[in-house]
Amino acid sequence: MEKLLQAPTEGYGEAIVIPEINADHFEIKTNLLQLVQANPFHGFERENPHTHINNFKRITSTLKFRDVPNDVIKLMMFPYSLEGAARFWYDKEPPNSILTWEDLVTKFVNQFFPPSKTTHLKNEISRFTQKFEETFSEAWERFKEMLRACPHHGFSELTQIDTFYNGLNDYDQDSLNAAAGGNLLSKTTREALNIIENKLKVRYSRNKSNVSRVNTNSRESSSKTDERIDKLADQISTLVEIVSKKVVTPATVKAVEESCVYCGGAHTYYNCPNTDSN
Repeated sequence: MEKLLQAPTEGYGEAIVIPEINADHFEIKTNLLQLVQANPFHGFERENPHTHINNFKRITSTLKFRDVPNDVIKLMMFPYSLEGAARFWYDKEPPNSILTWEDLVTKFVNQFFPPSKTTHLKNEISRFTQKFEETFSEAWERFKEMLRACPHHGFSELTQIDTFYNGLNDYDQDSLNAAAGGNLLSKTTREALNIIENKLKVRYSRNKSNVSRVNTNSRESSSKTDERIDKLADQISTLVEIVSKKVVTPATVKAVEESCVYCGGAHTYYNCPNTDSN
């Protein structure tokens, strides 16, 4: 009964099966594990599993061990790149269910990039339209970002260029057609891409020129303003000097002599002795 009541110890094996390694003194350094753990995948909606796989492959591709295939290294290290919901998913996978790197990538991508999400992103790409007041370069960068968000979209270069061109406003369509000497879609895909990239370069160069012109005009305007201020200060100083020279010191006012209107004496009429104060 005691043995039957004990918690089972089977079924706790790792989902990934690591092939046998015949190399001597093979060891994965701690600093490499820390580098992998510094860029984890959590399973958030905003995260792209394709991007995580590509970043992980770039890190592990720098490892070269004699008699140790790179896929084996990736299988060993991949669980260390997962956190949160992604780690929970991996821990729930049946033991010994992942035998190769391709198995791992397929299960991982299907879990965090389901077919419904693929369909949604492909529809978004197909319905691409340039936004109001969105510049040509901004529209092109947004379109490329949509393609990168769904790397398995399956659209050929021809379809991509056609979708982007038809989503532009009339002004930018006419600009591309003029650069193509007629119709952009009459060119090869490579020629069309070159025309688009050249249009971006012209816009960028023109913007830099405008910025430089604005800065130059700003400096010239500032210089002219300073000159006007200096001239105005000189004029004010001159006026102050002129005014100060023309100011005349007021003459001393002579005291008014008293005179009696009654007797003509040097006293006021109310002090005249002849009136007897009457």
